[in-house]
Amino acid sequence: MDIAIHTSRVNKYFGTGNGRVHALKNVSLDIGAGTLTILKGRSGSGKTTLLNVLSALDMPDDGIVEFLGEDIHSFSERKKEKLRRYQMGFVFQSIALIPVMTAFENVDFALRLAGYEEDRKKRVNEVLGRVGLSKRMEHMVNQLSGGEQQRVAIARAVAHKPKVVFADEPTGALDTASGLAVMQLFRELVEAEGITIVMTTHDPNLMELGDAVYEIADGRLVK
Repeated sequence: MDIAIHTSRVNKYFGTGNGRVHALKNVSLDIGAGTLTILKGRSGSGKTTLLNVLSALDMPDDGIVEFLGEDIHSFSERKKEKLRRYQMGFVFQSIALIPVMTAFENVDFALRLAGYEEDRKKRVNEVLGRVGLSKRMEHMVNQLSGGEQQRVAIARAVAHKPKVVFADEPTGALDTASGLAVMQLFRELVEAEGITIVMTTHDPNLMELGDAVYEIADGRLVK
């Protein structure tokens, strides 16, 4: 199996002096390409910190993080920004759609930011169709349910064909049925688009849908 992300003995600290917090402690893992990987743990366990380090939103204080075989610790800020823009997609619990745009416009705007050079209209129709919103794409954000908004956010994250999508508690604000629908959509996207998805959750009902599950407790991987 090809490896999308590799980490070795990653440590992350916050604060100084007596208030210093050891947020990640010697975390080593491999995330397979084309898989749905779940990072589980309670609030404050370090799973979001790990997700931020894996996605180059934050840097480890020591250790190695390789994205598709490249050590991102050595990247310049500009190169990390380009990596996030072109090779990664992001889905957040807060959804963060642009409220003055329709579902179609939200996804199209993301494609323009990513410099997508193929037929944008065709791709927007394709990904919104894949998430089941073909008939809702001209609706404004406030005309969509919470579950529909999250599906737009997922379509936006995968539209530019990233290598890896990072999702931080993507089902946290949804009811159980909508949360399961999002997870099933992730599974379909992994299989149909060949992307890698790394997500955090504390919901035990979602674990069986992952290809790999890593538990984080007090900043450590639990074997």
